[in-house]
Amino acid sequence: MRRIEKRGCWIRRIKRFSVAHWPVILVVSLCLGLELGGAGVRQALAYERSAVLAGQWWRLVTANFVHSGWPHVLLDLSGLVLLWLLFGRTLGPLRFWIATLVGCVAVGLGVFYLSPEVEWYVGISGVLHTYWASGALLAVARKEWGGRWLLGFLVAKLAYERIWGPLPTSTWSIGGPILTIAHLYGAIAGALLGFFWIALDHRRATRDRPAGHPVRP
Repeated sequence: MRRIEKRGCWIRRIKRFSVAHWPVILVVSLCLGLELGGAGVRQALAYERSAVLAGQWWRLVTANFVHSGWPHVLLDLSGLVLLWLLFGRTLGPLRFWIATLVGCVAVGLGVFYLSPEVEWYVGISGVLHTYWASGALLAVARKEWGGRWLLGFLVAKLAYERIWGPLPTSTWSIGGPILTIAHLYGAIAGALLGFFWIALDHRRATRDRPAGHPVRP
């Protein structure tokens, strides 16, 4: 009887955990599943400029979910989990998924149209910067603890990458070059989303506030 009760308790805990964190669990599962597919899956879904020019437009999105190997995918997913812990409550499930879609499209189109010298890339790190920028801006607007520091660190990181290139620890971790311009495209998309959501939240607060009560910034 106790074993059955313990098993039921664990099942309830797993369900609560899954409900609370299903957006990040789904993205992590997708990236890990595709990595298990090996080189064949990577070759079919990676960004290849020549393939995109030939009409394989889905690569603009799918390239964000495949990686160059296990060190790459584990590094990116570690960053994903960290950003979810920092901004998951701030963004919420719906905005998290909007940021995922917008980030994928922005990075893909940005690389294709603005960086024609890039022939091949994989990885979700650009989309991670979409989460980071949008979440940090919302945190600042809501005066959440650490919002300004996290936003400032993002700006400093992007500036470093544009001036000196990728962070040394990142290059060593994945054992290859990093497409830092994808980080910039993802962050720009995240900033636009963040400002849009801030304006939307302010509009809703203004609409819903009782007459005669001022809106706090």
